[in-house]
Amino acid sequence: MAEMNDRPSYTRYAVVAALVGMVTFLTTWLLFNVRERKDEAREVSFRLADLTEETVDPEVWGKNFPRQYDSYKRTVDTVRTRHGGSEAFQKLDTEPALRRIFAGYAFSIDYREERGHAYMLIDQEETKRVTERPQPGACLHCHASVVPAYRKVGNGDIMKGFEEVCAMPYGEANALVDHPIACIDCHDPKTMDLRVTRPGFLNGIKALRESQGIKDYDPNKQATRQEMRSYVCGQCHVEYYFKGDRKTLTYPWSKGITVEQVQDYYDEIGFRDWVHAETGANVLKAQHPEFELWNQGIHAKSGVACADCHMPYMRDGAVKISDHQVRSPVLNIARACQTCHPQAEEELFERIETIQDKTRSLLDRTEAALLDLFDAIKSAKQRGVPEQSLKAAQELHRKAQFRFDFVAAENSMGFHAPQESSRILAEAIDYARQGQIAANATR
Repeated sequence: MAEMNDRPSYTRYAVVAALVGMVTFLTTWLLFNVRERKDEAREVSFRLADLTEETVDPEVWGKNFPRQYDSYKRTVDTVRTRHGGSEAFQKLDTEPALRRIFAGYAFSIDYREERGHAYMLIDQEETKRVTERPQPGACLHCHASVVPAYRKVGNGDIMKGFEEVCAMPYGEANALVDHPIACIDCHDPKTMDLRVTRPGFLNGIKALRESQGIKDYDPNKQATRQEMRSYVCGQCHVEYYFKGDRKTLTYPWSKGITVEQVQDYYDEIGFRDWVHAETGANVLKAQHPEFELWNQGIHAKSGVACADCHMPYMRDGAVKISDHQVRSPVLNIARACQTCHPQAEEELFERIETIQDKTRSLLDRTEAALLDLFDAIKSAKQRGVPEQSLKAAQELHRKAQFRFDFVAAENSMGFHAPQESSRILAEAIDYARQGQIAANATR
């Protein structure tokens, strides 16, 4: 009887032992898994290639940084969004008014939507603005991995080489480069630290900070890491012009970076991009002032960097990296927006499109106002009004068109700074209508 009564105890002991063994196994497995993940997280790079200041090819960098390179290669993807994207459609066909707005200038013969970083160089080489109009080597500043060429031409002096390459004919300068924007343009090959490499930006930000009372500013020494996550983008996504006979690429920032401050700079030095073929006005062509307009918006004021939205962090296994596909946040709302904004993806998308739709509507109204101004000036000329009497209308054309283009050429369709974009376009419409009235009043 005693042996029979002991059997349940043996059973209980066996069950408890099995449970303890299972818990021990699971705990040990979990600890090993955590350790494995930690070890994996430390493997952010692999030392397979020796990277130097001459290593321009991103594929070589990809041997050490395969995760980042894999997303960089996806900049070949083309997507057309409602207000742009990365498909190279011809804007002159989708917006016929642009042919008149840029009459007499290279943008009236070819104005395509920009594609991703992988196409930056080839798209420039093939545009009619380059193949049918003479251009300087300065154009390569933001379309090629060009710093090694600057160093070579300048015998080690990058700034000197930059000035020499700017002055070259485009074809001659283009023979010095092989790749579009690449890893070396934003990263130190030894430390991988972010850095500014473009002489135009280094000169421009120095002039801007000096206007703010800070002398000899050097972002590579004085900027925070978060600032650098915007500066490396601002190296190229900016307004600029070619200065003097040597076509030195220059950022017009010595008075500030608002549209008025930039135009004040141009007015003071008497600069024009071309004489408008219809009105005879000395007009300006805005390039792509993303950095300038972003600086006027709520994200910049809140300390959000360009990379936070266009290169958001992502997980590859246990490793956290920046997404190097560099694309519109509209295509990546979950990681680009919802990190900070808890609203549903559909609501955030609707907010973005509402801002962009309103900006597009204002741009359409500005285009209409500009065309009416052109017609008024042309009519005045046909009436025999002397050129001197049209100066006021032509000056208003210059102001209106630059403001229109400051928003139209900026690649966020107003999203980077919605209120500022609306203000600029309201002024553009007002100046265009004032010019129309002035032209109609001439005798």
